[in-house]
Parts: sequence; C-alpha cells; structure tokens
Amino acid sequence: MGHKFADLDSVGSAVGLCCAARSLGKRARIVINMETQVSQQLIDKVLTLPEYKGAFIDPQEAILAADGETLLIIVDTNRPDQVESLPLLQSCNRVAVIDHHRRAADYIQNVALSFHEPYASSASELVTELLQYMVEQSDILRIEAEALLSGIVLDTKNFTLRTGGRTFDAAAFLRRAGADTTDVKHLLQADFKSAVAKYSIVQKAKIYKSGIAIAAAENVESRVTAAQAADELLNISGIQASFVVFPLDGKTNISARSLGDINVQVIVERLGGGGNKSTAGAQIPDKSLKDVVTDLLASIDRYLADYSMSEE
Repeated sequence: MGHKFADLDSVGSAVGLCCAARSLGKRARIVINMETQVSQQLIDKVLTLPEYKGAFIDPQEAILAADGETLLIIVDTNRPDQVESLPLLQSCNRVAVIDHHRRAADYIQNVALSFHEPYASSASELVTELLQYMVEQSDILRIEAEALLSGIVLDTKNFTLRTGGRTFDAAAFLRRAGADTTDVKHLLQADFKSAVAKYSIVQKAKIYKSGIAIAAAENVESRVTAAQAADELLNISGIQASFVVFPLDGKTNISARSLGDINVQVIVERLGGGGNKSTAGAQIPDKSLKDVVTDLLASIDRYLADYSMSEE
C-alpha cells in the first residue's frame, strides 16, 4: 500500500515487498485503487506471474480482509492524507512506513517500524536495500527486479537527480538479479497521445524569474502528463525549477520539479503540498487555477527572499 496515485516507485516498492514476504512464507497483498493508479503497464506485466494471482486488491477488500495479525506497510509517503485508504490505515494496529520524502508535519505516527531515509533516491531503493539482507538474489523474479529498477529510474530521472553511491549499488544488485534495462525503458515510455499532451503543456510555460518556469494548463487529462511536462521543462537550458498548475478531479493541482538548487518542496508546502527537494506536488481544493498561480508566485517570491537572506 502506498501513495494514492500509485506510480512506478510505489508499485515497484510494493512488488519488492511481496518478494520479501514470499521468502518468509507469508502472503502479501498490494492495496491499490485501479482507477487512480498510473502504472498499468507494470501491473499488467506483474499479473502474468502465477505468484501474483489475486495480489492486487482494492481498499475495500483490504479492510474486510484485515485482522489483528495484519501488518500494513505504507510505501512512498509518510502522510496519512496521501495513503491509498485512510480507513484501512485507521483500522490496522500494526503499521510500518518505508519512505524517502521529508517528514511532513502530519506524518503517520505510532508505527511499528519506520524506515525513513530522506536522502534516498526512492522508496524502491530502500526496499532493494532490505531485499539484499532478506532474500537470495536468485529468488527475486526478473519482473520484480525490473519493477524496483523502474521505480529508481523514474525518481532519479535516469540517475541524474538524488543519486548517490547507494542508488548505484541498489541498481547493480537489481541488474544482477535479472532486470533488463531495455524492458525498464519500455515501462517508462508514454503513448503518443500522452506525449502530444505533454508538449502542449510545455508550450504554455512562461519564465517567471531566472531559472523558474511555470505552466498553467486548463485541460490536463492526468497527473502523469503534468508530471512529465514538468520533467521536460527541466531539459531546457537555464531552467532550474518547473511548476505545472492544472485543474483535475475538482481540485487545482501543482506538479513541481527541480534540478536541486531550488527546493520545490519548501515552495509547495506553503500551499499545503509536499514531496522532496527535487520532486513535489500539491492538491488545492476550492481555489481557481488563477488564484493558485497567484499563491504559487507569492510562495516562490518568499522562498527566493528567504534564500537570498540566508546567503548574506
């Protein structure tokens, strides 16, 4: 169980934990809302394995199946409002958290285990480290290794952001376990329609201040497309941080990315969002796109003012 908009890192981490559970003779289930997840290609691939028959269940099924012996593991978030099912979290007595995001003010408390490392590249990296101590490399299925590696590649932007020695050690371990980098590349590919939508958002971007690009888009079909557009803006020379603002599901959303010098997490936290230094986001109810952009510009100004003062 992980972030409510399960991406490759969340799903990859969950798949890795299923591998660990199997080595201990335990049955693990992945709690996921198929309507909001954004990793269908990986899920379809994992479901071809007999070991994963019935492994993916929706939150309501999980609540009915949970009992006093259930261990609920949250991956890729430490905030209760970002989990796949808050009622499930509240109904479980034993909870563990595996996450790489900076701890939020409203983090999940009273956990049995917390593996929280903000300097890690991804939750998949952390789960891979656990597997190295729990599982024989030969017992990791190839698709499981690729699921974890895809999570690392996604969150590091092909090993360019938040990448340390531990990240490469984890990737090397997964490669030795059978992960095929070409297959991982396929998992990260977008379809033609999504690619066109991504560049349409990029076209709307404006430079607000030196190194900061902001795109306000009225028509965005998915959060994945917005996130990919924010990533794409960082490929433009001179851009250090990017923000894509868009309405979706009755809220105004922000997808933020940075090459590292500008801490986008601090900027979106003032708007109720979260994430980490290089990747962050927010969902803001009851505010128009125009108002959220105005608030975002104010938060950027405040951040830049605070940063310049700290440099003096």
